[in-house]
Order: sequence, then structure tokens, then C-alpha cells
Amino acid sequence: MPHRYSNRWLTCLVAAALTSGAAGSVYAGTATGAATEWTQLANNAQLVDLMKSSGIQVDNQLTQISQLAEQIQNQLKIYENMLQNTAQLPDHIWGQVESDLNQLRSIVDQGQGIAFSMGNADDVLQQRFQSYADLKTNLPDNATFSSTYQSWSDTNRDTIASSLKAASLTADQFDSEEDTMSSLRSMSETADGQMKALQVGHEIAAQQVAQMQKLRGLVSQQMTMMGTWLQTEQTDKDLAQARREKFFSATAPSTSGGEKMKVEW
Repeated sequence: MPHRYSNRWLTCLVAAALTSGAAGSVYAGTATGAATEWTQLANNAQLVDLMKSSGIQVDNQLTQISQLAEQIQNQLKIYENMLQNTAQLPDHIWGQVESDLNQLRSIVDQGQGIAFSMGNADDVLQQRFQSYADLKTNLPDNATFSSTYQSWSDTNRDTIASSLKAASLTADQFDSEEDTMSSLRSMSETADGQMKALQVGHEIAAQQVAQMQKLRGLVSQQMTMMGTWLQTEQTDKDLAQARREKFFSATAPSTSGGEKMKVEW
């Protein structure tokens, strides 16, 4: 899942309307940084342990991100209602809008980072463990989690791009945070521009609430499958160990009862 998603279209998302200052920041933590970490772990046991602990962490992060997106969605609706009752939002209010929109961009970035990291983990596990690669999933068309995360990312990106296009916004206008803020300042000059930014931001925030739930479902499926694989692996190890112990602790066959060997000359 290329990193190109993180900049252009993510910033483009910021463009039209991004988030709520009422909510605190959410960090993707290990999830977004673990993408390269998986490949750096030469010890397979460490890889598996990190995957297990990260699965719990990622689920908590996605819950927080989804809640924050919903808060942003509600906050932007409040701004919309304010704008309907006034000619134009004052500068100090629009400053809050810009901050909220920028925060929404961060939310999308975090979701993309998690999807990239979990897809990368699936690739690494398949490369290192044949038993994992052979494990069947409930995913359609025998897809891997890696390809499914890629599909999620593409869909999320395209949905956001469509929302921006509907407001006559393009990704090129939001190629960087500086360009994004510049575009938002231009939109703030008219009531119509402000309303477009708020509406697109509200729409994108709503999309992220739904998309993060889908992403959380994928992570849950992946961790369930991994748990099944680990249980099978442990069962095989326990069985092998039991057989070894039985073999080495067995009583040697009795040699008594036979005729004593004598040396004959």
C-alpha cells in the first residue's frame, strides 16, 4: 500500500472540510510505525508476539479514531447551522474550522497507516510461515488480508476524492499542509466558500466513521485468523513434545529370563 496515499489525497481531503477542535488528538502509535518494524524482526517469536500485542492496540486506536471522526462530524454540523444564521463566520470561528479540518486529515492519515501496517504484517507472516500462508480465510475470492487492506485504502481514497470533486476541489490544491491551509483561507473569504468547505468536511467525516468501522472489522478478522493459526501451531508443538517425552521415558524391554551367555572354549 504505497505511501503516496498519505500526502496528496490526504491533504486534499483536508481541503474541503476537516474536523472538530472539540476532540483531542488520536495517535496511531505502533500501528503506523510498525510497517517496517515487522520486516526488521529476524526472530520469528518476536514477530508473533508483536503482532499479538499490536492487534489489541490497533483495535483500541480504531475505536478512538472512529469516535473522534464522529465528534468532528457533529462539530462541523454546528458550524453549518451557525453559517446559515449569519452572513459569514467570523475569523476566530473559521480558525477553529481550519483546525478541525486539519485534524480530520490526520484521522484519515492514521487509518491509512494502520491499513498499510496490518497488510504488511500479513505479507511478512505469509513469507515466514508456510502454515500461515496455507490457512484459509473467510475473505471473498480467496483474497489475502494484504490485498483486502489495499482495496479498503483505494476505496477510501476514491470516496474522498469524489467528495472533493463535488465541491470543485482537486488534490493538486492540497498537495501539502501549506497549500491546504492556503486553500481554506481562500474559501473563507465568501459565505459560499465556507459552506462548501463545511459540507465536504462533514461528508468526509461521516465517511470516515463508516470506513473506520470496516477497517476495524478487517483487523478483527485478521487477528481471529492469526489466533486460530497460533493455536494450531501450539497444538502441534505440544503433541510433538508429548511424543518425545513418551519415547525417552519409556521403560527399556526386559532382558531377563533368557539363558545366560557363557564363554565356551
